Amino acid sequence: MGSPRKFLSVVAAAVAAAMTLTACGGPATGEKPGGAASGTPDGGLTTVTVGASPLPHAKILEFIQGNLAADAGIDLKIVEFDDYVQPNEALASGELDANYFQHLPYLQAQIAEKGYQFEHGAGVHIEPYAAFSTKFTDISQIPDGASVAITNDAPNQIRGLRVLEDVGLLTGITEDSHVLNLTSEQNPKGLRFIENQSEVIVQQLDDPAIDLAFVNGNFILTAGLSTQNALAVERVEGNPYANLLVWRADNTNPGVAKLEELLHSQQVKDFITTTWPSGDVIPG
Repeated sequence: MGSPRKFLSVVAAAVAAAMTLTACGGPATGEKPGGAASGTPDGGLTTVTVGASPLPHAKILEFIQGNLAADAGIDLKIVEFDDYVQPNEALASGELDANYFQHLPYLQAQIAEKGYQFEHGAGVHIEPYAAFSTKFTDISQIPDGASVAITNDAPNQIRGLRVLEDVGLLTGITEDSHVLNLTSEQNPKGLRFIENQSEVIVQQLDDPAIDLAFVNGNFILTAGLSTQNALAVERVEGNPYANLLVWRADNTNPGVAKLEELLHSQQVKDFITTTWPSGDVIPG
C-alpha cells in the first residue's frame, strides 16, 4: 500500500476534478443529461402513471404510448380498472398521476360526494349510452311492466331515463328524476327498474328476469356488443358526457399536460374513428 499522505492527495485531486466538471456544465446529482428531473427513465422521458378502463381508454393510451409519447417526452404507465370507483380513489391517494375513464357529470358528482381536489381536461371522446335486450328486437316491443336494468349512479342513470324518454317509454324527465321518484304520469307503462353497478349490469343481459338493460360504452366494447344492435341509443349531438383526462389539483408532473395535448391530437382522433367505425366511440 502507498503512504497515507499520498493516498489523501490522490483523493483530493479526484474531488477537485469532479467539482470542475460540474461547474463546467456536467450533470449534477439527481439530473439526467439535458436537465431531466431525477426519477425519469433513461433517455429523459417523464413517466406518467394513468388509470383507465380497458376499453376504449387503455387502448387509446396504448396507441399514444406506441406512436406519440416518446416524441412528446413522456412514458406512459397504464393501470387498468374494471369499475368506476377505484380510479378516483387511486388518483386521490397519489398512486396515479391522472385517470382517464369518466365524463364530467360523473366527475362532478364524485367531487361533491367525496371532496376530491381534481382538475380535468377537455372531452376526448363520447361513448353513447345504449339499451340492449335478448328478448326483443325493437323498442316498440317492450311491454307494460317490463323490467329494466339501469345503473345506480345518478349521473349515468339520468342518461338512461332520457333515452327512454326519447323513444317514448317515459315522459317529463328532469335533472332531478330518479327511478325511485318517477310518477305514473312519467312512467305510463309502469316499467320496473332494477338498479345495479354498471359492471354488473353487462353480466345481466342474459338474465331471463331482465327485459331491457342499459350498458355503459366501455362495457359495450368489452362484452363484444355494438350500439348498432341496441334497441335504443343516446343522442350524440350536444352530448355532455365526453370522457376526459383528470388529475389532482396539486399535480406537479409536467407529463400530464403533454398527455392532455396528445389526447386531442389529430392522430388520436383518426385512431378512434378507424378503430371504432361503427360509432361506439366518437371523438369530441
